[in-house]
Amino acid sequence: MLPSVVGALLSAVVLAYVLPDANYKRHKRFIVGARGLRRSIVIVYSVLLALNLWCATVMPVTLVCDAIAVSTLVATGVFGFAIAERRIPAATVVQRRRVLAVGAHPDDLELACGATLAKLVDTGHEVRGLVMSSGEVGGNAGLRPAEAQRGASFLGLSGLRVHDFPDTKLETVTNDLVRAIEAAIKEFQPDVIFTHSAHDQHQDHYAVHQATLRAARAHHSILCFESPSVTRDFDPSVFVDIDGYVDVKVEAVLSHRDQAGKPYMTPGRVRGMAAFRGAQAKNTNAEAFEPVRLLGSAIGDL
Repeated sequence: MLPSVVGALLSAVVLAYVLPDANYKRHKRFIVGARGLRRSIVIVYSVLLALNLWCATVMPVTLVCDAIAVSTLVATGVFGFAIAERRIPAATVVQRRRVLAVGAHPDDLELACGATLAKLVDTGHEVRGLVMSSGEVGGNAGLRPAEAQRGASFLGLSGLRVHDFPDTKLETVTNDLVRAIEAAIKEFQPDVIFTHSAHDQHQDHYAVHQATLRAARAHHSILCFESPSVTRDFDPSVFVDIDGYVDVKVEAVLSHRDQAGKPYMTPGRVRGMAAFRGAQAKNTNAEAFEPVRLLGSAIGDL
């Protein structure tokens, strides 16, 4: 009976730690495939808890019950090893860079370069975000800025500012956009700037691209990211290896619940694009960028 009691207690402790969303959210950013791994742990330990309780309270001591208790211990070791193997390793950066990412709408940064931004953060660089509208036309302006802040926090950005320039009409306030981006550049002094591509059929994305180029006219390193609305003319020549970060990007995109249901917000689409760009880069997964100009010494470890 004692082995079964120990197995039941162990199963209960594991479930008590894994089930709360707060614990899950704290760890999912740093474990590849955290969502599926959590699901497996919950299923396995729920079954083990039931079996161990059955053995401890109903079934007399037998070899079967002992085997179930031992299986609980073995499962703990297996899952512990799986978590350790799937943990995204921390990297040591030689020279810390500052990266500024400029997007038009609250979900643009996560969709376009969320994995790259997370990887840069984990490598030791400082990353900030700048969003030019609250996305009131495409969703709920009362929810979307907060979702953007949650997404940025999940990725590890040191700061995110969401402006309230008019959604779908950013081209009407170009000078205001330029001044806002200039202020961010002056304050942060980024080594690299990410923004939308000129080859984007969304008018707000194109307006932000143009405004960023004007605001950063004296800057040496500007990379244009890929939004779902880029045209066939989008022609990347810079690729960032995002192996280990696709799940991070998926979770960051899913934090924008107000946009749930849109086809480009689905995990399948996010994973598909990462695999497609990875194939182009002769790698497994990648995010793609068009360089406006790029100083090699400024880019650091990407």
